[in-house]
Amino acid sequence: MHAEPHTGQPESVAARPLAELLDCPPETAKLLNHSAESVSCEAGQIVFAQDAECKGLYVVVSGQLVRRSERMGAHLTLGPVRAGELVELAAALGGVHHSYTLRAVTPTTLLLLPKPALAQAFDSYPPLRMQLLEELAREVSRAYTASTVERKMPLRRNPGEAHSA
Repeated sequence: MHAEPHTGQPESVAARPLAELLDCPPETAKLLNHSAESVSCEAGQIVFAQDAECKGLYVVVSGQLVRRSERMGAHLTLGPVRAGELVELAAALGGVHHSYTLRAVTPTTLLLLPKPALAQAFDSYPPLRMQLLEELAREVSRAYTASTVERKMPLRRNPGEAHSA
């Protein structure tokens, strides 16, 4: 079952306005706030699936989610997502399809900033696109660093396993 957007905004978003989160002028934030759709998900519910068409940029308001992907027949867990994070920047900024599946771990609320509204925001305030591209670069860098650390960690042996000399 996929999450469906609901109109209206959760109250907790007011505590952290989009102008502050996205570092944009109030007029641009007002445009995004007006077009934002609230998405509520129960634990275990899929927010969006890998290869499905991307509807826009997601902002996690509350809850915990996990990113999972299937690559070359292998199922990979890409990591957790928590409140305050922007989700699926790559697809929202230029891709047509989601590059991974996002599933709620706990009851979750997100804001969906639809692609048409993002395009209008980029037209009215061009630095916003660059800010989001910079955040995407940081996200890729964090993922690369995490995967490099995992590969460098020594394999754990079972305590009862004999060590050969």
